[in-house]
Formats: sequence, structure tokens, C-alpha cells
Amino acid sequence: MAEYSVVWPRGPKTAKLVELAPRLDSLEGRKVAFLWDYLFRGDEIFPILERELAARYPGVTFVPFSEFGTTHGEGEHEVLANLAHRFTELEVDAVVSGMGC
Repeated sequence: MAEYSVVWPRGPKTAKLVELAPRLDSLEGRKVAFLWDYLFRGDEIFPILERELAARYPGVTFVPFSEFGTTHGEGEHEVLANLAHRFTELEVDAVVSGMGC
């Protein structure tokens, strides 16, 4: 009779959990930034999101994805490294990050 052993396919956890930032109560009067990896239909989806969010939350404003550059490919490390500074500089309250495959 063959002998079998059971193994766990997942390795040990190496990342520590961090506390998430609190959610905003509303987007009313807030500034929302859009980030995109320039891969799948963000140029179509973000205008729809902007229109619908503006209809639902009076006074919401938007920073377009073109303000930041692509979050994928050449230059992505620089874009990502500068995000916190750019969000502070632009007084961004919330971010919608779009990714495509």
C-alpha cells in the first residue's frame, strides 16, 4: 500500500495586515481622482462614472487620469511613487483606480 502525505500549497504569510483608511461618509463636495493603467476602456468608463457620480453627489469634482500618467508599463514606478504627493498637492479626497486585463 502506498503512503501519502498531505501538504498545504500556500506558503507562509509574509505581509502584515494594515488598517484601512476610514471611508468617506459621502462624495458630496469632494474631489475624486481617477487612475488608469491605459489598458482596457478607461477612456469610455471614466466619463460614465464622472457623469453618474456628479448626478448623485452635488459639488463633487474630478481629477482626470491624464493628470497622473499610466499606472502600468514604462514609468509606472515613478507615477506610483509620486501618487501620495500628487494627491496632497491636488487636494484629492478619494481615488477610483481602473485596471484592465
